[in-house]
Amino acid sequence: QVQLVESGGGLVQAGDSLRLSCAASGQTLSMGWFRQLPGKEREFVASISRSGAITRYADSVKGRFAISRDNAKNTMFLQMNNLKPEDTAVYYCAAGSSILASISEEMYDYWGQGTQVTVSS
Repeated sequence: QVQLVESGGGLVQAGDSLRLSCAASGQTLSMGWFRQLPGKEREFVASISRSGAITRYADSVKGRFAISRDNAKNTMFLQMNNLKPEDTAVYYCAAGSSILASISEEMYDYWGQGTQVTVSS
């Protein structure tokens, strides 16, 4: 059983940056970030393979967000730049048993409790 704890969320203005962190209680394979916008279903944001060599992004965040990981510290990051009000959501960290960077929720076995990101205009 792997436990995931997100941190780094908060209230920022449009154009600002935030860095989310996800600390895992043990080693993980693929990891990813998902988010749930108000009144909508959870959606894929970014994912990264175990080695970090493969990353994938949702079109809505491509060029603005960057996912990375530090396997020595069992930690994953999401650097979010040029934030927009439409990025406002609860952001969830996930870890799965695949070696690839999956975009599908079904490929992830463990989830964090979520961290709120609010971007004001």
